Amino acid sequence: MTRSALDIAETQSTQAQLPQVTEPRNPGMVLDLDWVARVQANTSAIERRCASLPARRSVKKAHQAAWLLKAVSCIDLTTLSGDDTEMRVGRLCAKARQPVRAEVLKALDMEGLSTGAVCVYHEMIPAAVRALQGTGIPVAAVSTGFPAGLSPFHLRVQEIKESVAAGAKEIDIVISRRHVLTGDWQQLYDEMKAFREACGDAHVKAILATGELGSLRNVARASLVCMMAGADFIKTSTGKESVNATLPVTLVMIRAIRSYFERTGYRVGYKPAGGISKAKDAITYLALIKEELGDRWLQPDLFRFGASSLLGDIERQLDHHLTGAYAAGYRNPMG
Repeated sequence: MTRSALDIAETQSTQAQLPQVTEPRNPGMVLDLDWVARVQANTSAIERRCASLPARRSVKKAHQAAWLLKAVSCIDLTTLSGDDTEMRVGRLCAKARQPVRAEVLKALDMEGLSTGAVCVYHEMIPAAVRALQGTGIPVAAVSTGFPAGLSPFHLRVQEIKESVAAGAKEIDIVISRRHVLTGDWQQLYDEMKAFREACGDAHVKAILATGELGSLRNVARASLVCMMAGADFIKTSTGKESVNATLPVTLVMIRAIRSYFERTGYRVGYKPAGGISKAKDAITYLALIKEELGDRWLQPDLFRFGASSLLGDIERQLDHHLTGAYAAGYRNPMG
């Protein structure tokens, strides 16, 4: 790896080497329905902007490797299957601690790199906490009746509290889509505020399930309301919808984040989830974040990929960068 490329890698992937800047948490604000009503989304313009991005922001060779290392540090390595076991979660946590083969990281001078978090169901939190003890890698838990979010409200709030008590440092909640579809912004705000309060010191990611919200305007308005109610992150999807993260949805959500920051001074994180499985797609998302929000949002305290298979393709590309050939699948197991 050339010296200039190594400099990029050190800038882009500092999670393992340097302490992260601590952002003040978004405290939320009073619901401003006038601001919400003014929010619009020009779908055709948004789609044109996003269609042009992959070709314009292609990076190669050492620069590509540096961006891929950055992407690894921002992955929420996830298992959300009905057949999850403590052993599977333990293997996934081992992968989070050592996401890329040691000899590859050594060749790139990036020893110590880890993923941003490990995301599991509530029942698997204790196993994940044990496996990650001493690493500084947080455990995230999906909550509030994930993925549909249709269980009784008091049970959703209690689920958050129990996950925090079990050791989860981040809680990924799902909103009630009906509040968005019916334009009941007060109900959405009140629900999100209650979820935030139940999280206590744990950070809360609000999953909007954007594929079920009907329009990009609804996505923009829901993003804003959740931030007003105190969300630390806004997240696209559960990964269980028919349509998950897309570039147009991402552009809408991060512009809402930018507007919120310009008005309040508080930075809210962003997490695209579901359907991002290729290394080239990860670079496109990172480029869009850099262009719209700037370098500060390229750190794992403000940006995450909700993914599992993405890491495997990134490893293949890093192997190819070093050797000119793709490694066999068994050399890059998920756990």
